[in-house]
Amino acid sequence: MTPSELLIDSFERVREGALAAIDGLSEEQLAHRVAPDANSIAWLVWHAYRVQDEHLADAAGLQQVWAARGFIEHFDLDIDEDDTGYGHTSAQVGKVRAPAELLARYVEAVHKQTLAWVGGLSAEDLDRVVDTSWDPPVTLGVRIVSVINDDTQHIGQAAYVRGLLD
Repeated sequence: MTPSELLIDSFERVREGALAAIDGLSEEQLAHRVAPDANSIAWLVWHAYRVQDEHLADAAGLQQVWAARGFIEHFDLDIDEDDTGYGHTSAQVGKVRAPAELLARYVEAVHKQTLAWVGGLSAEDLDRVVDTSWDPPVTLGVRIVSVINDDTQHIGQAAYVRGLLD
């Protein structure tokens, strides 16, 4: 298995989990919060894919799907173009409301861009430094693993919340 095949498999699993977490749910169910300050399924899936979109587009030198494909307008959240949800207040979390179809379209669009890019990466590419603001500097491989880790945690949380709804 090549590094790009490993990454493709990882991102495929994240996508499958995200789509399973939102499949068949109403907008109300997606926005449900199990406690007043808890994250909703909609916010968890949106946030996971905003992080993936922003971090990987930056590393790849691509435009974010969020703005380039008009999702920022479709979600209508009145947030900065680079906002990924990191540090959102409870009120901001509550504003992330969307039908499953819109969430799924964003998931699929980010996924498509991600796979197109990681599919062309070589083992050597993973050693490229992409962020010098950390000590030690962050390589592309570390950044991608960080995104996959963040994705799996948030999609797992979304699956858990869905289980509480069922």
